[in-house]
Amino acid sequence: MSLPMSAFFRARVSKIVDVTPSFRRFTFTGDDLADYGDPGLDQRIKVVFPTAQLSLDAMPLGDDWYAQWRELPEADRLPFRTYTTRYVRNDVAEVDIDMVSHDVLGPASDWISRAQIGDEVLIYGPTTAHTGVSYGIDFVPPAQSEQILLAGDETAAPAIAVILEQLPAEARGVVVLEVPAAGDVDYLPAHPGFEFHVAARTGDDGRHAHLVAGVEAAAERLVPAGRGAEVEEVDIDHDILWEVPRTAKGGAALKSAPLYSWLAGEASAIKALRRHLVTGMGVDRRAVAFMGYWRLGRAEGA
Repeated sequence: MSLPMSAFFRARVSKIVDVTPSFRRFTFTGDDLADYGDPGLDQRIKVVFPTAQLSLDAMPLGDDWYAQWRELPEADRLPFRTYTTRYVRNDVAEVDIDMVSHDVLGPASDWISRAQIGDEVLIYGPTTAHTGVSYGIDFVPPAQSEQILLAGDETAAPAIAVILEQLPAEARGVVVLEVPAAGDVDYLPAHPGFEFHVAARTGDDGRHAHLVAGVEAAAERLVPAGRGAEVEEVDIDHDILWEVPRTAKGGAALKSAPLYSWLAGEASAIKALRRHLVTGMGVDRRAVAFMGYWRLGRAEGA
């Protein structure tokens, strides 16, 4: 029987490691994780958490699982959140996912705070049958990018980490990352071609301060004067451009650009940064990927 391109994997916790004060790495194992796919980069996956009232068996698992889930009464819906695959070891049927550990604000943070070896979740992700373009990957730079700007808060850190590990050594750019605590600043792996501007925020009043200032400073240096929109177009007679910088076939929206920016984290901050780059600095919008992973004041993502 052939594998589908994506599937639900029932996985149990086999190891828990606090990589830094705020980043907790969960190693999951399960017989079918040998078929877990790894397209790489910032591949998005869903993790479904059990609750005190609902077991994982309450989750619809068919091809139309999301529609079925939405049709359920709210009290019967299992919570799920979006994460990035950190490491995959198919030979031993293991998957690592780094999650942010913080005060309990919702079902995800509650599970993270209490999880023990043997606890189970459902992971919805690609299988080893997945080939070609993955629409769960939002890091889609032009074939030729003089500089890459990776920026975000702690929710974006695992994705940035994987991107850095998988970029070639000759890639050049800047990383701006805002993390909760001073002990988190060494979370990211090194890359020989990138400058790193990583700092802990100073309380809730300082939220986004480092991120915004860092991106604005980087843009001043990385956006060539008068060349913000200097790009080589993809042939739009054959490729339909999406709102995100991607063609209808899933490739990069541009063949080349002086700067490619990937921004992810709290929605209001990311929206403001994208506006600064595109409207303020003249960066072509097709060279800016931006993802609002969560919204301040809401439990989604927590």
